[in-house]
Amino acid sequence: MSKFNNSKFSIILPLVIAVSILFGTFIAEIFSVNNKDARILFPQKKDKLDLIFDFIANEYVDSISKDKLIEIAIPKILESLDPHTVYISPEDAKSMQEELVGDFEGIGIQFNIFKDTLLIVNVIKNGPSEKAGLKAGDRIICVDTTKIAGVGLKNEEVMRMLKGPAKTSVNLKILRKNNKQILNFEIIRDKIPLFSVDAFYKLAKNTAYIKITNFSANTHTQFVDAMFTLKDTGLDTIVLDLRDNSGGYLTTATDILDEFFPKDINLVYTEGRARNKQFVKSTDKRNYCKNMEIIVLINEFSASASEIVAGAIQDNDRGFIIGRRSYGKGLVQEATNFNDGSTIRLTTSRYFTPSGRCIQKPYQNGLDEYNFEVYNRYLKGEFLDKDSIKLNDSLIFYTKKNRPVFAGGGIMPDIFVPIDTSGYTKTFGEISRRNLDYIFSIEYVEKNRSQLENINSTNEILVFLKQDAALQKFYKYLVENNVKVSQNDIAISGKYIENNLYAYIARQILGDSSFYEIANTIDPVIDTVMNVIRSNRKLIEK
Repeated sequence: MSKFNNSKFSIILPLVIAVSILFGTFIAEIFSVNNKDARILFPQKKDKLDLIFDFIANEYVDSISKDKLIEIAIPKILESLDPHTVYISPEDAKSMQEELVGDFEGIGIQFNIFKDTLLIVNVIKNGPSEKAGLKAGDRIICVDTTKIAGVGLKNEEVMRMLKGPAKTSVNLKILRKNNKQILNFEIIRDKIPLFSVDAFYKLAKNTAYIKITNFSANTHTQFVDAMFTLKDTGLDTIVLDLRDNSGGYLTTATDILDEFFPKDINLVYTEGRARNKQFVKSTDKRNYCKNMEIIVLINEFSASASEIVAGAIQDNDRGFIIGRRSYGKGLVQEATNFNDGSTIRLTTSRYFTPSGRCIQKPYQNGLDEYNFEVYNRYLKGEFLDKDSIKLNDSLIFYTKKNRPVFAGGGIMPDIFVPIDTSGYTKTFGEISRRNLDYIFSIEYVEKNRSQLENINSTNEILVFLKQDAALQKFYKYLVENNVKVSQNDIAISGKYIENNLYAYIARQILGDSSFYEIANTIDPVIDTVMNVIRSNRKLIEK
């Protein structure tokens, strides 16, 4: 029988078994002493689940509240339904809501805890900290009356101190380079936007690159702003990078899709046992990208809303999908909030691509196998060889132009690109595991901030880093940290080491767009994109 059987008995069965283990011995003890004294434990006038909770709360050997039992039981019950129906605690629900809504209340900085000190890496433009005069490179040593330097605080603890309701204040003591005195700042908290459009820049003469990390409430607005910035420079192609995008709001995904289609094109539909079939079609409200070519990048961690975008583009033959098979999440959750701030996200329907595909991968064999499915793909060689991917011929569908596509577990790209293992050496692996390139980049920026702050473009920063021999300084740093770098390592991994280092440094000075502009220069997926563009291949609907 399937673990995820939805019958009432199967849902409460794990709890019943657990309760039996807890007090089964106790009942046996009563019977062995005197059977005639055994009492009726469960009068049948109340719901069985309530009776079990009451019985444990009243009779268990240690004190335990009914509320705590309910908090323990709810996740177990929901887990037995499907992998994406979940209970979320008040604390986690607040954090997840901030990510999806697209803002939070705080002081507006990006920071790292570096050598036991909180280092401000970036100050968000027009945010409270910038208005108060904080700068990148400042070190926060005290928040209100709490010393945070040299006490081993974690990122989460610091964030709790700095976040707070808008219009409330927080006092910071700052240590600034080349300033002997400790500086005092009072920051008035405010709403801080979260950016889900991580990067946008010109990939080629007429090609825009846009990286979206998730689909939050303000992602579409950020996407339009990026297009508005780039479009005046002349565009005919958009590369939409949805790799590692875990999803988000369905409506945000369809709003972005609406930019690419004429009116009345099917984008997606949803249907469930208690939910009627609902189609989402394109409108004539948006027209930023309707005449542009589109290429969508996906990988094994592109899920949910990102798969909706890829599926709509593919099924309507609107553009190319490039990369590796996506995650395979085709279940739609609706959230129910409780007074204490906790949330249940219950799966109420499935979503289907325009051709009728449900790309949800199987989950009948239990949560563990489901969670390890991507790892098992790797073990089977799917990341390296397209032929290792087994497609189910019984789940074949067809695009508008009659191209075959498959349901049953993710979106298969039109052009497969294997994972790049060509630059791997043990030395490169050790650098990555110990984050040595990232740590060095922070130190390097600190030593050279006065010069780097005058740089305004990615090309300028690359020229500076090469003239300053930053890579040679990094190799010396590796030796100081007991990492041996051979000529063979440099021959195989050298360009990857250099690329990562330059990208990390650029991010601290120019932001995420500069990071991707550098990182993408040795990305085989981007290389494939450029080959498609150069070959002038087109799938756009005319």
